[in-house]
Amino acid sequence: MASVNKSAGPDAAHANSVADAGLSAADVARYHEQGFLALPSLISADEVARMRVIYDRLFADRAGRSNGDQFDLAGPDEEGSEARLPQILKPSRYAPEILQAETIARVEALVRALLGPSATVGGDHAINKPPHVGAETPWHQDEAYWDPAYTYCSLSIWIPLQEATLENGCMQFIPGSHRGEVLPHQQIGNDTRVHGLEVVPGVVDVSTAVACPLPPGGATIHDSRTVHYTAANTSNDYRRAYIIGGSAARTPAENPAVYPWREGQQTTPRAQRARGSKE
Repeated sequence: MASVNKSAGPDAAHANSVADAGLSAADVARYHEQGFLALPSLISADEVARMRVIYDRLFADRAGRSNGDQFDLAGPDEEGSEARLPQILKPSRYAPEILQAETIARVEALVRALLGPSATVGGDHAINKPPHVGAETPWHQDEAYWDPAYTYCSLSIWIPLQEATLENGCMQFIPGSHRGEVLPHQQIGNDTRVHGLEVVPGVVDVSTAVACPLPPGGATIHDSRTVHYTAANTSNDYRRAYIIGGSAARTPAENPAVYPWREGQQTTPRAQRARGSKE
């Protein structure tokens, strides 16, 4: 069963949430119809600059590496090798100050406007494509990473900390793809060392893809089942993206699916470090 990311309806609480988020009724309708929404401005230039300093420090310090929170999403993640798609899970665990008042207030408002007044902000992560060598993030659905024993009502808010362009890897989406099931996925390149996932090649038609270039501090918002992609970074600078999730309460799935690709993820170097840190 597809995730049901419905708005809360025309009641006063939901109307207030939409107004607080700076969205129009048309914006909300477009999000639910297309499965994504692009906003040219979410946070201020000062907030972008503040977050970028913290962001760059976290990657320079390899925050979370020892416990599996920092890893190469698109490569074998071997020690001593250059990461092609560095990612940090839960960066706010290592720098709580990254989520100060302005950013979290704007994100909370968007989450409530699009998922209903009881929805809450969830986890965060950061993906930092290096210049010239930063790999593409292949077509995938976020929900493919999650436990299929549940039905989700979730979204992700993707915030670039510099201009996001076709050259450095802005977000691209398949409109309406959130209304289908979770598609068959595999580890990127069908490489069992890689933690990142991709839709099995040939399964999805990408001819209708919509690219969403953004200025610094803008945002894209997408449903957990929307098929999306970012190209390799061929620019001269890092492509910094900070992502925050939001969700309403998950519910047990009536007929749970089986995602065989999740079993392969349990043996990656990233998974081994995560397990070792808990022992």
